[in-house]
Amino acid sequence: MKLWQKGAAAHEKVDVFTVGKDREYDLVLAQYDCEASIAHAQMLSKIGLLTPKEADQLCAVLSDLKTQAIEGNFSIEREFEDMHSKIEHVLTEQLGDLGKKIHTARSRNDQVLVAMHLYLKHEIGELKNQIFTLFDALLALAKKHQSDLLPGYTHLQVAMPSSVGLWLSGYAESLIDDLYFLEAAQKIADQNPLGSAAGYGSAFPIDRALTTKLMGFEYLKVNAVAAQMSRGKLEKSTAMALASIGSSLAKLSMDICLYMGQDFNFISFPDDLTTGSSIMPHKKNPDVFELIRGKGNLLQGLPNQLAILTTNLPSGYHREMQLTKGPVIEAIQEVKACLDLLLFSLPKLQVTPNITDQKKYDSLFSVDTLNAAVLEGKPFRDAYRELGKAIEAGEYTPNRAVQHTHIGSIGNLGLDLIREKIKPFRN
Repeated sequence: MKLWQKGAAAHEKVDVFTVGKDREYDLVLAQYDCEASIAHAQMLSKIGLLTPKEADQLCAVLSDLKTQAIEGNFSIEREFEDMHSKIEHVLTEQLGDLGKKIHTARSRNDQVLVAMHLYLKHEIGELKNQIFTLFDALLALAKKHQSDLLPGYTHLQVAMPSSVGLWLSGYAESLIDDLYFLEAAQKIADQNPLGSAAGYGSAFPIDRALTTKLMGFEYLKVNAVAAQMSRGKLEKSTAMALASIGSSLAKLSMDICLYMGQDFNFISFPDDLTTGSSIMPHKKNPDVFELIRGKGNLLQGLPNQLAILTTNLPSGYHREMQLTKGPVIEAIQEVKACLDLLLFSLPKLQVTPNITDQKKYDSLFSVDTLNAAVLEGKPFRDAYRELGKAIEAGEYTPNRAVQHTHIGSIGNLGLDLIREKIKPFRN
């Protein structure tokens, strides 16, 4: 069944090619298509195109289908092109000609648009909650390990003292930057495009303000052409947020992989979070974190993929827009899975004690020694040259009792200030 079919069917090869993986992705979106259809039916009743009884009958079946979709019991068989055709078929099967009335004053274009808006609005909220939980976990670990020193690196060379607390709270604060991107994407998603039909509105006297209210959107996407053009832009804005999160997760996972290595041996995890080798019995590989690193890096290519897909398309609908759906749905599922694994793993982090007591980290403390000489009145450049010569001559003895006091340093992590920064996003 195809909603656009008027007579002869398309060739099977055309059908397979044009439908692609839409049925699979529509299983994710079906609950939102039902939600939008319920609002649409209620609106049609208000303007007199359906009776209140007809609207109630349609809404009852749609509510049942929505429940099936949420519980994973909704299916789209091969004879149906997409969720829209399957849902309309069920309505017609159960309600007769009444089921055919649901498509009055709308198009598949604004149907899939509103489903994507509802889906992304919900999923971004879910992602924000996961990020809040990860943020809290990182800050809890940072507080627990705020006195455990780590080597800090520049150019992958030993540079200055850091700490586990400074390292992990740095990633916590970095997540706030990712939330700015998510907030922007959520604002774009929080606009109702339903009623734009095929991109040019409808001759029916529909009430778009009512459907906006019924579906819980903050705003109406007013102009019908603007609503249609939001397809692709909505996905790209979400992709930017996902790419930003991917960057944070990939970098954190890279640090974890590095710090777990025997040459560093800064941290470890229980054996059940590692994997082995088929020939090397000693191996404990950080496969989970390597995969999060890889998935996070791939996510950073998503905005470019969508930008290339939608570049130079004129206004109006084009079939390429169908291809924006899958990458975003798959990316959201990947990000949620990565966040879930990090939330499962990080509380089991084990820190090696007294890391910087090893002689190879003596040079970590040279900057503090230099600063101490300057505080005693010696010109910085003179103190720098003298200490450099002492290091070269092997005459430098480090003082490991570091005294960093400014906000955001190893001696003053500013965890309360970082917590304050995230509060507006939680409200």
